[in-house]
Amino acid sequence: MAVSTETGITSFEQFLEECRKEYEQTQRELKEVDLLIQQTTTEVERLAQRNTQVTNRLRQIEATLDTVPREDIREAYATVLDTQQRLFTMRGQLEKLQSNQRSMTSYLDLIRNVLDFTEPAGYEPQVSEDGEPAQPLVVRIIEAQERERQLLSRQMHDGPAQSLTNLILQAEICERLFETDPERARAELANLRNGVAGTFQKVKGFILNLRPMMLDDLGVVPTLRRYVDSFSDNSGVPTRLMVTGKGRRLASHKEVTVFRLVQQLLNNAVDYGHASSVQIGLDIGDDRVRVSVEDNGRGFELTDTLSSPEADQLGLATMRERVEMLGGQIHFDSGPGRGTQVSFELPVS
Repeated sequence: MAVSTETGITSFEQFLEECRKEYEQTQRELKEVDLLIQQTTTEVERLAQRNTQVTNRLRQIEATLDTVPREDIREAYATVLDTQQRLFTMRGQLEKLQSNQRSMTSYLDLIRNVLDFTEPAGYEPQVSEDGEPAQPLVVRIIEAQERERQLLSRQMHDGPAQSLTNLILQAEICERLFETDPERARAELANLRNGVAGTFQKVKGFILNLRPMMLDDLGVVPTLRRYVDSFSDNSGVPTRLMVTGKGRRLASHKEVTVFRLVQQLLNNAVDYGHASSVQIGLDIGDDRVRVSVEDNGRGFELTDTLSSPEADQLGLATMRERVEMLGGQIHFDSGPGRGTQVSFELPVS
């Protein structure tokens, strides 16, 4: 299907008008998020103080367990559980709000760049290989974000949400046993405490995958070291990180890009490649940062995968687009039965 110049210009003007409306709407939503972050931060601080108080109270009760009335024991455990659940929930909500804030700010910058850009006369929109108009960059970015959110939603449902449901059931069992079998109730409480500790670790791991707080505080090198150690322990796949060059900070959006790509490649190596070992190289030079991720998995047929729906599942097309948007290059090297090596580089300045 041919696209005329006049139609292309009209479509582009409509696209710009949609961008202006989207920019104004996102500004309003960002103000609401800023207000929610302030309110949530205050609530997290309050719950953290409350958690310290009730935890200290529980320790005092445990030290004199035989002399404390059962009702007081039950109330103390219920209070700790309720406070910690609220604190976990609010901290997770705060993390999500802060992540939304950063995403919306970046999104506003992107729309602003589009609005500031003026096409020359005779503009013709980009078309795909089959002659159809190509999707605007903003649309592709939004679709990529939605795919990530769907993945996070499934992970949250199958992980922390399921564990919290089990904890609630355990708490109900303990409550019923207090009157009939105190000894078994104590044993169940011990199991409940272990369950809470395990769920807390799962939530911490989920937050680390979602958005490591230390990425903003310390940079990509310490964050990757910690993430690789955690990934190796949780997956059981030996994963090594070799860092060379200058251990200095990069621009925030480039640190995020490096971390996200390495994170995606590690997941691909285990989930799709079934690798038994992974090697990561990170080199920060004067003008470029270079990253390579190599695994010994099953590999794939490179040409077919990059042009098939499987490329979306592996995120290969999105990786290439993100790297090229930042002025970098990415290279895929793989084949059936010989593992996969992905290397990319980004300009530092």
